Amino acid sequence: MALAQLGSIVLIGAGNMGGAMLSGWLKKGVPGASVTVIDPSPSAVMQKMIADAGAKHFVERPEGLKADILFLAVKPQYMDTVLPPLKSVVGPETVVVSVAAGKTLAYLQSQLGDGAMVRAMPNTPAMIGRGVTGAYANPKVTEAQREAVESLLKVSGPVEWVEGEADIDAVTAVSGSGPAYVFYLVECMAESGRKAGLPADLAMRLARETVSGAGELLHQSSDEAAKLRQNVTSPNGTTAAALSVLMADDGMQPLFDKAIAAARKRAEELGS
Repeated sequence: MALAQLGSIVLIGAGNMGGAMLSGWLKKGVPGASVTVIDPSPSAVMQKMIADAGAKHFVERPEGLKADILFLAVKPQYMDTVLPPLKSVVGPETVVVSVAAGKTLAYLQSQLGDGAMVRAMPNTPAMIGRGVTGAYANPKVTEAQREAVESLLKVSGPVEWVEGEADIDAVTAVSGSGPAYVFYLVECMAESGRKAGLPADLAMRLARETVSGAGELLHQSSDEAAKLRQNVTSPNGTTAAALSVLMADDGMQPLFDKAIAAARKRAEELGS
């Protein structure tokens, strides 16, 4: 669906994620005049973007506001305060999209009414157009609404639809929180390099460029991750020696299993 034909979009929250989505929408052709932003304190950069695009900005919901797409980009802990005044914004033709981790559709319906709703989980690389989003639509979402939501979400990267709402908690654990795992990998590699005798700043530069370069290779290559790993690994070489530790029975896989399980459990707790 063409971004210029989506109808009225009301964006709640213009922080890091909401602001990234808005920037992507405007760059890809969403008319500023069709967008209303509600945020009590957007950054100066965001205020300028909104003004330059001809979008509307309000500190709180104005009277009479209606939305074809209501996009909720606020943190889960603020939902109880933010949602009640928005019930009047939702009409029979509205689809609600939430990117708040853990907040279930049942919770959203208790606040906004029983309508068309999508739970989505983008990740922070969305801020540079290189994110990935998992999404789930309830049965009330029409095919046209689903296409409209996907066209908004995919400005920041691919969109993967899941079959069950519970899968969104797993998406949150894998890709939603995933960038932090990669950043921590860089920290660990750099610290190990320092312990191996490299100056700390050099070790960090090497680790940072290695991870970002490997990520770009993965992005551009059609090969599976396992194939790319094998391509780097000479038999009995240095990489094989390191992988014998990382791929051991007590290596990275069981550690990641525990980490993903912990993240998923926390996402479930946020929705309870």
